[in-house]
Amino acid sequence: MNNTFTDLNVNSNIIDGLQKQGITVPTSIQASSILPALENKDIIGEAFTGSGKTLAYLIPMFHKIDTSKREMQGIILAPTHELAIQIEEQIKLLAENSKVPVTSMSIIGEVNINNQIKKLKDNKPHIIVGTTGRILDLIKKKKIAAHTIKTIVIDEGDNLLDPKRADVVKDIIKTTMKDRQLMVFSASIKIDTLATATDLMKDPVVIKSEDKPVINPNIEHMFVVCDRRDKFETLRKILIAVKPDKAIIFVNDNEDIELTTVKLNYHSKDCFAMNGKISKEDRKLAIESFRNGKIKILVSSDVTARGLDVEGITHVFHLDLPLKLNEYLHRSGRTARGDAHGISICITTIKQLNIIKQYERAFTVKFTEKKVFGGVLEDSHYASEAKQDRAKSKPYNDKNNDSKFHK
Repeated sequence: MNNTFTDLNVNSNIIDGLQKQGITVPTSIQASSILPALENKDIIGEAFTGSGKTLAYLIPMFHKIDTSKREMQGIILAPTHELAIQIEEQIKLLAENSKVPVTSMSIIGEVNINNQIKKLKDNKPHIIVGTTGRILDLIKKKKIAAHTIKTIVIDEGDNLLDPKRADVVKDIIKTTMKDRQLMVFSASIKIDTLATATDLMKDPVVIKSEDKPVINPNIEHMFVVCDRRDKFETLRKILIAVKPDKAIIFVNDNEDIELTTVKLNYHSKDCFAMNGKISKEDRKLAIESFRNGKIKILVSSDVTARGLDVEGITHVFHLDLPLKLNEYLHRSGRTARGDAHGISICITTIKQLNIIKQYERAFTVKFTEKKVFGGVLEDSHYASEAKQDRAKSKPYNDKNNDSKFHK
């Protein structure tokens, strides 16, 4: 294992830039991927959330960009607007801190396409970060010069290479030259994702240390059992007990997101409802307010479950359990970023206890049962085993997930 960025042949300017961010030692995924990426090899990289995947591909991209040319040389694909904007912010920060004049631009939907075309023409950014549909649209309009692209990164690869979305990604890749480099990163690389990615690549380096996806070991996993109609009141009592510095509460239904937010704000919590229906500007403003502490709690759909990197999130709450087993990994990974510790708390019914068991098996983690007593979150002495015996162990599906709570 390479212990320093110097060992990885990272140039001194970039090392100096990383140090200004407080980054002095490469993480495991960075140590495994930077050297083969510098050698122009295709890469499939799996690492738990918060482990430094973004810099694992940005550092070699910065090396390979020819800054003497005003042309597009890299595309980074992301599944959400928030993640695309966040990646571009990291590019700008590294460029500024390292004094390496790499330019970038985010390209996302719900933004005036003519304004984007003008900015692309005026700026000719080295790296484009964005969502797949709009990027493909601009390539077809010949506003993104695909023939000059040297590197394509697919971030959150398990999402973008899902059968429902993979065709657009493949169409983007087809427009570029055959000698371009392709890198895929995600917290979970499933077997079908691995197969799809491999088919698109030339002898890829696969960095996947475990058969199972790995959750950040710095996260504590807990659950509290209650009746479905009591879920909100249980959440409110837990919030009073743990007093999170910053928290995300995941709710599956847009109406329930609004209802939960209204109820919490009535109880003097600084909350904002975050779902796919609000405008790009409102989402960006909310995340910035969350980042700087003006908002303490985001009540969110899975729109923030992937890639959102905000320091200081101490707790993740699952008022509804995720509709897909693997989404628990992404949701819980919003806490414990970098070397920090965090807590993930599921509020479950007795019928959902079998799902908690499936999380434990799938991700090799241990959940602790808790209860709120006297304003304190403490270990529960309920007969958990008896409850679990009553919950029939079934394959994970949406019917098992008793996600709606009574209004």
